[in-house]
Amino acid sequence: MITLSHYIILGAVLFAIGIFGVITRRNAIGILMSLELIFNAVNINMVAFSRFLTPEGAYGELFTIFIITVAAAESVLGLAIILAIYRKRQVLNADEMNLMKW
Repeated sequence: MITLSHYIILGAVLFAIGIFGVITRRNAIGILMSLELIFNAVNINMVAFSRFLTPEGAYGELFTIFIITVAAAESVLGLAIILAIYRKRQVLNADEMNLMKW
């Protein structure tokens, strides 16, 4: 039987992988993908807590839908910014994106 602790462990593992990806990736698209892993870890925990602690309400699911919507908008805007930087500078590495320099 799957319990709440299984979901918490899964969420923690996904969150740790996402944090590791954000810290170690140099590619801007890889960083965005790692951020999506972090958002999905939060979503898993949100739905699991809602299911196990308050099964009569759908509050966790509603917040999860809101987080998915915000994450989708964040991905679109992030990819648009990365595409604009790539067109101007021909660079995708986050270390080399120094737009403030002349």
